[in-house]
Amino acid sequence: MSNIAIRVENISKQYQIAAARIRHDTLRDQIMHSVKSAFGLNGHASPASGPRSSVVSPPSPFDGQSDTFWALKDISFEIKQGEVVGIIGRNGAGKSTLLKVLSRIMEPSGGRAEIYGRVGSLLEVGTGFHAELTGRENIYLSGVILGMRKNEIRRKFDEIVAFAEVEKFIDAPVKHYSSGMYVRLAFAVAAHLEMEIMLIDEVLAVGDVTFQKKCLGKIGSVVSEGRTVLFVSHNMAAISQICENVIRLEQGVLKEKGPANLVMESYLGGIRADPATVEIPESKHSKHYGGTSKMRLCRVQLITGYTSTFMALWKEPIRLLLTIQVNQPVKHAVFGLGIRSLQGTPILAVHHNDYGEDPLPLDPGVYQIQVTLDNPLRAGRYVLEVGAHNGISTDFLFHVPEAVTFAVSDVSNGTEKYVHTFGGLVNGSSVWTAPTMIS
Repeated sequence: MSNIAIRVENISKQYQIAAARIRHDTLRDQIMHSVKSAFGLNGHASPASGPRSSVVSPPSPFDGQSDTFWALKDISFEIKQGEVVGIIGRNGAGKSTLLKVLSRIMEPSGGRAEIYGRVGSLLEVGTGFHAELTGRENIYLSGVILGMRKNEIRRKFDEIVAFAEVEKFIDAPVKHYSSGMYVRLAFAVAAHLEMEIMLIDEVLAVGDVTFQKKCLGKIGSVVSEGRTVLFVSHNMAAISQICENVIRLEQGVLKEKGPANLVMESYLGGIRADPATVEIPESKHSKHYGGTSKMRLCRVQLITGYTSTFMALWKEPIRLLLTIQVNQPVKHAVFGLGIRSLQGTPILAVHHNDYGEDPLPLDPGVYQIQVTLDNPLRAGRYVLEVGAHNGISTDFLFHVPEAVTFAVSDVSNGTEKYVHTFGGLVNGSSVWTAPTMIS
């Protein structure tokens, strides 16, 4: 009997991208468009020369040139039963698309996948939940959708509720749940209903640190039971903790698959410091923390950089200029920065009101904020995180978990010419006395 849990052969997913959408401002525009569609672009009937196709294409809702985009292209791999595999890559590499294809949420444009066993998917916050149903009803609904019998769900029910920490709200409609409660319950259902295969996307980022540790512990116990796990995450620390092997995707193409430490070293080694001025596309804004309709980060600039890349000198302050676009009035904005290692380990976080400053009221417009950050970091490469939340409700106004990558140089602008880094992430402060002979 084969021990293969997932076999993927030349899976591809293609999307059509349209350049511009037709806009009809008046009835006259609509009539003229219909006439031009019937007679050609110049309003004249096309000549009847040459062969004519017997297949008539439906009218397109788009105008202008269209192009194709390959989210996945000729992906092939095998995963054995009981194997835990991480999937890594930059935003837009195709990680979530691959899991959606394997979950049969979307059809591939080409190729095939064979899956041996029942699949539990946790791809988005509250996947499969009905907003009007209670937490209790959604547990049973999700269990049935996943192929579980009612007595199996009933046997696991109390354990699911306790793990999700939603006992007080289990009979309330889930539309009233916070995003954290949503994801806790969704993960608890997927993890406790004994699926042979679990597909997990980066939804655990919504949970707090304590719950993330619980989830990783649960995944560890799931692995010990011999179940197969595919785990998409930008958190390299979590990947290295639970995954034996890693798949790395780059622009829809499988670049490598192998032992976790080797693939992650190759991936992280390819990350260089960004330019000293970085434009932030909307795709970098995390959707797990809310939309970007009220406010978004447009640009991050290192205003005291000594090179053309995002590089700070050892022991020198890091000075940043943030460009923020506010689309709707905000009464209580609190801005924050975070720094993580490339492996995802949090190092520090600061907020503009850490020392008692008030949240900021902001009218629509474009703003610049200058931040001076003490630099306790040792030489190496790091990830800068930028966000803003409502100072009253703590709801995120925007969140960019990977705004830029930056480097701390191993040289200083002062008397030190070279820094010996023996380990650790931050510089310590200490006072040493001169050696005193005691015998």
